[in-house]
Amino acid sequence: MRLSDIAVPLAAAGSLAMLLGAFAFQHLGGLAPCQMCIWQRYPHVVAIVIGALWLMSRKVWLLPIGALAAATTGGIGFYHAGVEQGWWAGPSTCSAGAIGDLTPEELMAQIMSAPLVRCDEIPWEMFGLSMAGWNAVISFGLAGLWLVGLSRAR
Repeated sequence: MRLSDIAVPLAAAGSLAMLLGAFAFQHLGGLAPCQMCIWQRYPHVVAIVIGALWLMSRKVWLLPIGALAAATTGGIGFYHAGVEQGWWAGPSTCSAGAIGDLTPEELMAQIMSAPLVRCDEIPWEMFGLSMAGWNAVISFGLAGLWLVGLSRAR
């Protein structure tokens, strides 16, 4: 048995576990996701699909796509964690914006169009890392597994 036969299914299963965990926090834990949380889910879906395709075909060209999907969600998670920590600004549609010189009507429109769940607030954390931070750490590890699978599959 080659290392790729273990690394690739483990990476895809890791993305599945991350996605199931996100749904559990949402539906069982009552933590509604913000827009950036949703963005982090899509690459996990891609990684799961690529893992399934690889298991059926063993096509080596699929492995960089899986690695890219895992790295993409890791990058989004890192960016999101930075927004939560205030290291940089997040998307204006998902974060608190500056009031500036808004008229009362503009301010009311901004308040009424604000998302219910903001991207710049930390709804849950463990050991100093938010869910977005954990997604980044784990997803970069999963990207590493995809790359191990790629290096061993050739």
